[in-house]
Amino acid sequence: MLSTNTIAILIAFVLYLCIMLGIGVWSMKKTKSTEDYFLGGRGLGGWVAALSAQASDMSGWLLMGLPGSIYALGTGQAWIAVGLFAGTVCNWLIISKRLRRYTIVANNSMTLPEFFENRYHDKKKILLTISSAVIVIFFLVYTASALASGGKLFHTVFGIDYHIALAIGAVVILAYTFMGGFLAVCTTDFVQGMLMLVGLLVVPIFAYSVIDGSFRQQIVASGVAGGYDDYMSLFSNGGRPYTFVDILSQLAWGLGYCGMPHILIRFMAVKSEKELSKSSAVAIVWCFLSLMAACVIGVVGRAYFAGDVLKDSESVFIQMIERVFSDNLSVPFIGGIFICGILAAIMSTADSQLLVCASSVSKDIYKNIVDKDANDQKVLRISRITVIVVAILAFLVAWDPNSSIMNLVSDAWAGLGSAFGPLVVASLFWKRTNLQGAVAGILSGGITVIIWDYLPLVDGKTIYAATGIYSLLVGFAVSLLFIICVSLCTKAPSQEILDEFEKAKKEQ
Repeated sequence: MLSTNTIAILIAFVLYLCIMLGIGVWSMKKTKSTEDYFLGGRGLGGWVAALSAQASDMSGWLLMGLPGSIYALGTGQAWIAVGLFAGTVCNWLIISKRLRRYTIVANNSMTLPEFFENRYHDKKKILLTISSAVIVIFFLVYTASALASGGKLFHTVFGIDYHIALAIGAVVILAYTFMGGFLAVCTTDFVQGMLMLVGLLVVPIFAYSVIDGSFRQQIVASGVAGGYDDYMSLFSNGGRPYTFVDILSQLAWGLGYCGMPHILIRFMAVKSEKELSKSSAVAIVWCFLSLMAACVIGVVGRAYFAGDVLKDSESVFIQMIERVFSDNLSVPFIGGIFICGILAAIMSTADSQLLVCASSVSKDIYKNIVDKDANDQKVLRISRITVIVVAILAFLVAWDPNSSIMNLVSDAWAGLGSAFGPLVVASLFWKRTNLQGAVAGILSGGITVIIWDYLPLVDGKTIYAATGIYSLLVGFAVSLLFIICVSLCTKAPSQEILDEFEKAKKEQ
């Protein structure tokens, strides 16, 4: 028998999910072509583009992974947030306008792999094939992290089996992504981004206001390693001093932004560069507030749960909402709405990742390689089939209830950031980059991450486990080095490619 509080939260969940599915149905009616399905007809407004990009970026990691890390180890974990904020600022201010302009010049490219192909006039479609394969491989892991977040959320809130919870979240995300494509994803992401931000800002304020005793005493009473001063220090990590390598590895998360297809595609879809300027301001403010609030949640949660230390640190935000809005304010429905903010973070990332995988398979591989004469309706059909297949595979990857959200996100972020980030930067800002350098960059970056994170090469441990150096930092550097060296050692780009580069540089 469900309690009154649980029923109220369930009603909030059902209402929220019905709204998301309703948006999917509405968007399906507006989706007539592949450009509509993958880019929304390049008609996104500034606010929708900004919140969609940021919501699809942060995922359950923002409301579960980051607060959980800070709850467990202290504010030193906030260096990741610092790196991500710096990466967000650079991405919107430096990358966004140039990428939008260049994708239009490069034969109106609709996906990142298609942009690479058109940018380097790759007639043999080598770049298209390699980059599409990289997207599918690493987005499987990324989507799995979002589904795992959903499974943990439903399990924690309703007490249902993790695997059943995993299936519920996957089915809902699959439904509106399948129906409405990019427009559905961006519209739902806008709603979800607003809900996430409100929850992040409001909940820790309420939790802090009802903490018994002094904040410092509660932190100490929770048994943090090293005491209050170490826990609150940016230069301490779980009671031990942070090294320069630790800080650099966490800041390196910011490098990943310029290689994330699900974020970059928002830049390509905005209806004008004027709207991009508006989007930049909105996105940067949203990012700052949300990252700051997520860090505060971890710290406040440590004091709030001082007498009952959580076994699963990644559930700190969920349990804070449940206790604050059930025990103290007797308004569990409002608590349910804020828990929907966590679900929003999860769904807003998973739907974007499913869509990018679908575009890579249907548009980049099927349409451009397998069946060049396929019409729009056939490509749309292949896209929707791909969404289903990828969701099922991600579901299987996320099957283990003990899988760490933070670790899954870390691996996928490093792989995509290393394979694509350096090439995106070089493609937009270095005209000497050529096809051979581009291929070398993608392969060297992706392979470096796989070797670094997965192969036990140092006394039975991975290189990451032995050194503590984040693979994105190494993979990004290796990829950039290969792009430069191989490009300089091989034939320069044709005059036609150089002319396109200069055209894309000019202000419109």
